[in-house]
Amino acid sequence: MQVCRHLLLCATPSRPLCHDDGTGAASWERLKALVRSHGLEDPDRPEGVVLRSKVDCLRLCQGGPVLLIWPEGIWYGGVTPERVERIVVDHLLGGQPIDAWIVRRTPLGGG
Repeated sequence: MQVCRHLLLCATPSRPLCHDDGTGAASWERLKALVRSHGLEDPDRPEGVVLRSKVDCLRLCQGGPVLLIWPEGIWYGGVTPERVERIVVDHLLGGQPIDAWIVRRTPLGGG
């Protein structure tokens, strides 16, 4: 199995500093459903699978929930279920990051 991306969403922080209103959990559920419905977890997908992880905290601690996409190192802030849908369709499937929602860029390898 080849992996093309890994999505990390700070969905349920144990000590929330940037969000705790349930938006992270709702965004996680939407992300799971979209990744599945678009076949992004299929091990036979030619482009490789998209892994997803629900994490406690990504240590950005502002404007959360935050979704980090590796290897691009794109950090989306203020993630909601509606934004997750646009991120999956526009960025993951269409190859077009949504600049207005990006709060940080830290590409793997620094390049």
